[in-house]
Amino acid sequence: MSINEPFTDLEIKTADNGFYEGYSLPIALISKISMTLLVLWALIWPLSANGKLAAWNTNLLVGFNSFYIIAVGLFACFCFIIALIPSIGRRTLGLPGEKPEFSNFSWFSMMFGAGLGVGLMTFATAEPLGLWGSNPIVVAGEVEGNTQEALKSAYRYTFAHYGFHAWAIYVLTGLSLAYFAYTRDMPLTIRSALTPLLGSIANGPIGHIVDVLGVVATILGVSVTIGFGVSQLVDGVYAITGAQWLMNGAEAPAPSKVGLIVALVIIMGMSIVSAVSGVGRGVKYLSNLNLVLSLILLLVFVIFGSFLFAMTTYATALFDYIVHFFSLSFSAYAPMDVAEFTAALPDAVKSLPADEIAALHAGATGPWGSLAGFAESVPASVTALENSDSVIATMYDNAARGRQFAWQAAWTTFYWAWWIAFAPFVGLFLARISKGRSIREFVLGAVVAPSLVCFAWMTILGATAIDLELTGGANGSIIGASNTAKLFVTLQNMLSGGLLQIITVMCVILIMTFLVTSADSGILVMNTIMSGGAQETGIKHRIIWGILLTLVIGTLLLAGGGGMDALKNAMIIAALPFTFIMVLMMISLAKALYRDGIRDKA
Repeated sequence: MSINEPFTDLEIKTADNGFYEGYSLPIALISKISMTLLVLWALIWPLSANGKLAAWNTNLLVGFNSFYIIAVGLFACFCFIIALIPSIGRRTLGLPGEKPEFSNFSWFSMMFGAGLGVGLMTFATAEPLGLWGSNPIVVAGEVEGNTQEALKSAYRYTFAHYGFHAWAIYVLTGLSLAYFAYTRDMPLTIRSALTPLLGSIANGPIGHIVDVLGVVATILGVSVTIGFGVSQLVDGVYAITGAQWLMNGAEAPAPSKVGLIVALVIIMGMSIVSAVSGVGRGVKYLSNLNLVLSLILLLVFVIFGSFLFAMTTYATALFDYIVHFFSLSFSAYAPMDVAEFTAALPDAVKSLPADEIAALHAGATGPWGSLAGFAESVPASVTALENSDSVIATMYDNAARGRQFAWQAAWTTFYWAWWIAFAPFVGLFLARISKGRSIREFVLGAVVAPSLVCFAWMTILGATAIDLELTGGANGSIIGASNTAKLFVTLQNMLSGGLLQIITVMCVILIMTFLVTSADSGILVMNTIMSGGAQETGIKHRIIWGILLTLVIGTLLLAGGGGMDALKNAMIIAALPFTFIMVLMMISLAKALYRDGIRDKA
C-alpha cells in the first residue's frame, strides 16, 4: 500500500534584522500586546479585573467542566496505549541509533523540577490535608471528613491530581513536539504537532494563533506556579526570621503584598540570570541541586515523621487509585442551578422568599460544607418548621450532585487547567531534553516514574501531617494554617531547636531553586516558540520576557488583593483554548504514528 510523504515543509518567517531578528513578528507582537493589556487592566482597574475574571471563570466551568475531565482522561489512556503497542513504543525520537543528550539522572532532575517541583513543595501537605476534609466521598455524605475513614478517598484524589493524569498531559504535549521535531526534522514549536491535520495552513495565520495560545497559556501557567511558590517562600522566610512586615494578620498570618512583591522580584531576577545562561548550564545545575535537596527533605520525614503510617497509606492508596483509574478519568459532574434545587425542595420550603432559597442553594451545593455546617447556616424560617432537622437533611441530600460538581470544579478541574496551561512549557521543555529516547522510554520515564515519586512524596510528607492531626499532636494547627504555610507548621510539630532551623532554611533554598528552575525554563520555552522553534535565542529577549512575566504575576497578585484568585481565574480561562489544541495534538499524533507505520512497512 503506497502512501504520500508527510507534510514537513513548515516555514515560520522570522525577521532578518532589527530588534526582532530571528523572531516571528506576529507571534512575538501579539503575545506581548495581549500580556501588556492584561498587565495594564490589572494595574489600573484591579477590582474590575478580579471581578470580570471570576465571572468568566464561573461561566466557563459550568459549560466546560465535563470537557476538561473527559479530555484529560483520554490523554492518559492514549499515552499508555501508544507505549504498550510494540511497533510504536520502540520508535526513537530522532534518527535511528541517536543517543540521548542528557544522563538519566539529569533528564529526570530537569523533568521533575520543571514539571511539579513548586507544586510538590506547596501541596505536599496541603493537598492530602485538604482532601482529607473534603472530597467527593465526603461531600456525598458517605464518610465524615478529617477522620480515619476519609483517608482512603483523600489519597485517591491526591494521587489522581498528581499522578498519571497530570504527567500524561505533559507527556502528550512533549511527545507530540519531540516526534515532529526530531523524527520529521520540523521546528520545535506548537504548530508542528498539528501539521498532519493542518498541512500547509500551519504556515499562515492559523499557525500563528496556535503558537500564540501556547505562549499565553505558558505565561499564565507559570504565573500561577510562581505565585504559589513565592507565597510559600515568604512563609518560609517568616518562619526563620519572624519579620512582621512579611505577613498580614496575627491569628492566621498570610503573606503581605510587600512581602510577595519583594520575593517575586528576587526570584525573577535570579531566573533571568539562569535563563541567560541556558539549559546546559543554569537549568541543568539547578535541577540537579533541586533533586538532591528534595531527597534530603524526604529523608528527614522518613526519620522523624510517620514513615510506617505513610508507607501503609502509600500501598493502599496506590491500589485504590489504580482500581478507580477509569472512574477518576471519566466521571464528570453537572452543575445544579437554583431552579433544579428548588424543584426538589419540600413544599414547606418552596414558599420561602427567593433570596432565602438562593442562600440555601449556595450553602447546600458548596464544596466544603458539611451537614452540620449547612444546618447552622439555614435561616430561622427553616429551623422554625415542623421536623426541621429532617427537612434540612433532605435538602442537603438532594443537593449532593451540586456539591460534587462544585468540588470537582474547584479541585480537579482547577488542576487539569493548571497542568494544561503548564503543558506548552513543560511539554516543549521535555521535548527539548528528550531527543534520542524511545516513545516507550519517554512515557514510562515521564509518566510512571515521576508519578510514583510524587505518590511517595505526598504520602511521606502529607501522611505525617495527617498522623499528627489524628493523634492530636498538632491540635488542629496544621489544618488551620494556610496552604503555603502547612509544610512549615508540620515541621514545627515534628522537629525543634537547631535541626528545625536548619531544615526550614533548606526548604526555603529548595523553594527558591524550584521557583528559579520553573521561571527560567518558562522564559526559554516562550522564546523558543516565538523564534519559530530555535533552541538558541537572543539574550535580550529572554530578559524582556522575564521582566514581562514578573509584571504579569505581580499585577495579578495585587488585583487579587495579595491572593491567588485573579491568577487562578486567568489561568483557567487561558487553558481552555489550549485544551482544544491538545485534543487535536492527540488526533494528529495518532494519525502520524499510524501512517508512519504504514510507510515503514512499505
